[in-house]
Amino acid sequence: MIGGVDIGGTKIAVGVVDESGRVLAKTECVTEVQRGFDHAMRQITTMLHQSAERAEVKLHGIGIGCAGPLDSVTGTLGNVNNLPGWKGGNPVNILSREFGVTTALENDANAAALGELRWGAGKSKTRFLYVTVGTGIGVSVVLDGEVYRGADGFHPEIGHHVIDPSGPLCSCGVHGCWESLAAGPAMTRLLSSEPSATFANGNLTAREICSRAQDSEEWALRAVDREAYYLGLGLANLITLFAPEAIVLGGSVMKSAHLFLDRMREVIRQNCTLVPVDRVEIKLASGADAGLIGAAQVWHHRFERVGG
Repeated sequence: MIGGVDIGGTKIAVGVVDESGRVLAKTECVTEVQRGFDHAMRQITTMLHQSAERAEVKLHGIGIGCAGPLDSVTGTLGNVNNLPGWKGGNPVNILSREFGVTTALENDANAAALGELRWGAGKSKTRFLYVTVGTGIGVSVVLDGEVYRGADGFHPEIGHHVIDPSGPLCSCGVHGCWESLAAGPAMTRLLSSEPSATFANGNLTAREICSRAQDSEEWALRAVDREAYYLGLGLANLITLFAPEAIVLGGSVMKSAHLFLDRMREVIRQNCTLVPVDRVEIKLASGADAGLIGAAQVWHHRFERVGG
């Protein structure tokens, strides 16, 4: 049984996953970024112990998926935009010592892609992209059944390719990158030009905006349309670049995918003229636990390959 840890800028999910990709027990907490890396690790440690007890199993390993940049070899976090102040933290060392098992860390998009490749929507695909849309945007490229890595094993930051150079400034330091225009927080930021929007406590989350759109509030429908446009534009770029068999969509924003998919597909068709776009499947991740299941698969992918 493998412990899975999915660390995001908004929440942390922890659970126990069996060899068939089934979640036996899980729990979540708010990330509380401002309280620091050490606090988060105490929370994760407690939740892992609780999950193992609830599932009545002993952990044989731990896999971690986390927003990047990070060093998957050393297990060290880099300067993660959504986790300010956590740079240099090493969850691999901490959890390995605490539980006495091997532990592996991977970029969260790569982790989810590995889970989908083994158990989910990417199971029969050799060339697909996994795109997670939540607090940020992460992309994993799977070619010939393997996660693509750049120089020195670096994970490409495709979520930060520029869509509109006159767009908003992202925390990465660039104006108008895909994440700044289409990640969850961008939906709230773009509402500043909507005087008819009613804000709860001065702010609305992407989830709340989607709920209002579901109720047919016009300003929320406009926000959803903008989100779908920018998501579709970024996906069109990826299809033109990679011509994949499929794109698998996950992340918290995609829990409301039914609000975006038609408009996204329209934008993709309008902007992909040189590749067989009709051959590209746009699929949703296999479930709400895709990130957690993928985190567990990080361990399988790392250690089963070397006989660990």
